Amino acid sequence: MFRINTNTLAMNALRNLGETGKATSIAMTRLSTGLRINSAADDPAGLQISEGFRTQLKSIDQALRNNQDAQNYAKTAEGALSEVNSLLTQARSLALANSNDATLSTDQKQANQTQLQSIMASIDRIAQQTQYGSKKLLDGSAGVTTAIIDRSILESVSMGGTFGTAASNRSVNANGNVNIQVTTAAVKASTTGMAVADATANVGVEGQLSINNVTFNVASNTSWQSLIDNINSRSSDTGVRAAVTGGNLVFTATNFGTSSNSIQITNSVANLGFAAVGSRTLNTTTAGVDAVATISYGSTTITGRTAQATDGRTFRDDFGNVFKLTESAADGTLAATNVANVTAGSANFQIGANSGQTTSLSLNNMSSTTLGTNGLDITTASGVTSALSAIDTAINNVSVQRGNIGNFVRNTLESSFRSLGVAKENLSAANSTIRDADMSEEMTNFTKLQILQQSGLSMLAQANSSSQAVLSLLRG
Repeated sequence: MFRINTNTLAMNALRNLGETGKATSIAMTRLSTGLRINSAADDPAGLQISEGFRTQLKSIDQALRNNQDAQNYAKTAEGALSEVNSLLTQARSLALANSNDATLSTDQKQANQTQLQSIMASIDRIAQQTQYGSKKLLDGSAGVTTAIIDRSILESVSMGGTFGTAASNRSVNANGNVNIQVTTAAVKASTTGMAVADATANVGVEGQLSINNVTFNVASNTSWQSLIDNINSRSSDTGVRAAVTGGNLVFTATNFGTSSNSIQITNSVANLGFAAVGSRTLNTTTAGVDAVATISYGSTTITGRTAQATDGRTFRDDFGNVFKLTESAADGTLAATNVANVTAGSANFQIGANSGQTTSLSLNNMSSTTLGTNGLDITTASGVTSALSAIDTAINNVSVQRGNIGNFVRNTLESSFRSLGVAKENLSAANSTIRDADMSEEMTNFTKLQILQQSGLSMLAQANSSSQAVLSLLRG
């Protein structure tokens, strides 16, 4: 049949040519990216599986880095303990030297004793200062975390691993609560100046008001409120704030505590803050007081601990643990209250790609006191005997700790590192099977599509010219 309005042959050729064009575009994308799946439409199910694999691969990469960090952490501790072992070996040699009464004088024995004390000081320094980043490793704090329970009472807390008095030398080696009882409230120092009936009124005199070496120049037409605002804007420099309270100008310290008792306030003329010219300390009316509290952790209790004078509300024990009360809590007495929880025992490491795949390493406090070598006396025969026993025990304890670290690195971290590498390799291969393009197959397909595209164009041209045959009928 011959028709000229509808060329079905051309429409068919055009449709097939369009499909070939789409397939060619997909093939070109795969060849240029090397990926079989470039959009969700290419393979919806395959994309879901592949994204899961890719997420897992990223997690494995991070787990490998975590393992390396853990190894560096452990090796840092082991390197420090190696030096402790060396120092203890030197200490043992000194003890043995002092046992040779026939050849050493009293002065020589004392020289060895002095050297022994220096060795123990070095061991304490290593225990306190060995760090990985900001984490201390050998002071007993490895793995210790603290959570504030009542933020209306405790503003901040920093637990360094030990808690107690110098005599008890308690180590935080178990989970527990921190309790604080404030027995003496902190007080901010203050002094009352001249009467000010109306803060909006002018000062009326011209002069200078100096607070803690910060000078404020005052004109007679300056209002009291303007002067107060100016003083308060410099409170970070002076440590003092001003306000009209009960009809008087009152100067008050910004911080609690005794440190503000020495702040000087001087007026150069009468009726500028104070009725009389002169200089006075801030604590003229009320003296600053440092809070006093009882702090307890488990069975360890510190009674009568006085806050640091810098702010009157921060407590620091003998081992550097710091507890800072809020202003509202420091401003009055407080019954014993559980303010924080401490979790202790070990340093935890995430060494797997999924939740729960963790391991831990316990690092003991390696100070001379904990090792039992503090206060040794090798100037007497009995002291040498005791010292040798204590040093031998300490050497053994340090060696055991080093052995534990070695086992952790070799049998946990290195094993985990190898298994993660194998998992990454196999998971990458599985993901490649789903997502990556087979380049030889795609090139073969692309070549076929190019031929089909050329053939389609040729057939479209033929279909478009076939309707011209109708003209021969019209000529007849």
